[in-house]
Amino acid sequence: MKLHKASAAAAAALVLSLTATACGGDSSDDSGSGDSGGGKITIGIKFDQPGLGLKKPDGTYAGFDVDVATYVAKELGYDAKDIVWKESPSAERENLIANGDVKFVVASYSINDERKKKVDFAGPYFLAHQDLLVRTDDSSITKAEDLNSKKLCSVTGSTSAQNVKEELAPKADLQEFGGYSECLTGLENKAVDALTTDDSILAGYASQQEHQGKFKLAGLKLSDENYGIGLKKGDTELLTKINDALKKMESDGSWQKAVTANFGPSGYKNEPAPAIS
Repeated sequence: MKLHKASAAAAAALVLSLTATACGGDSSDDSGSGDSGGGKITIGIKFDQPGLGLKKPDGTYAGFDVDVATYVAKELGYDAKDIVWKESPSAERENLIANGDVKFVVASYSINDERKKKVDFAGPYFLAHQDLLVRTDDSSITKAEDLNSKKLCSVTGSTSAQNVKEELAPKADLQEFGGYSECLTGLENKAVDALTTDDSILAGYASQQEHQGKFKLAGLKLSDENYGIGLKKGDTELLTKINDALKKMESDGSWQKAVTANFGPSGYKNEPAPAIS
């Protein structure tokens, strides 16, 4: 009798265990590592780039990259409320992808051969150009060569910094920081003479209310920067899905709407949507 009761209890426990497992499987996210489970998806963005990826004081996120990521996530089956945003500094993007901390990265992530050895890229979804941001009253910098006698700021791991040191102004006093906001502070207090990165990023800073009138873009197209969405190398299924989403975003007008909303106030003249490779 005791044996019968024990067997019945064990059977009941097994049924409950299987039921719990099944319920958990229904609610979990099947899109792979980088997601936090429960139907969530983790996406890497910048937190300190006005116009592209910015975490606002109220805890919400805004910018063109945020809009692109949100659109792509929706096409993958996730509502905006299902997105977990993770800060992705330039120097950490490859590690975040490789370690599975994010599903993909949308963070002014320029596609180049060196990065393609470590991650795959969907896109491109935007074409920017490297430029310089200088103080409005500074007329001493009109071309890249002028930087050879100047203090130049950029962020660690950026292609802009490498481009200047290797090609444009090898004698520039290059200072690299963890974020563009640090460079901007240095520019404002004259600790540095110029900030270099993509014109889209510079326009975002220059258009902020607290910075209006203080800075100007030099207007130099020093390089072509094709922004791509970085994801784990070899994930061809996700790559195809993201590219399909980007094509749809351009064709249905959402891409241009996002560009106008995020860059329009600064008067920034963007390039047309690039062809998806």
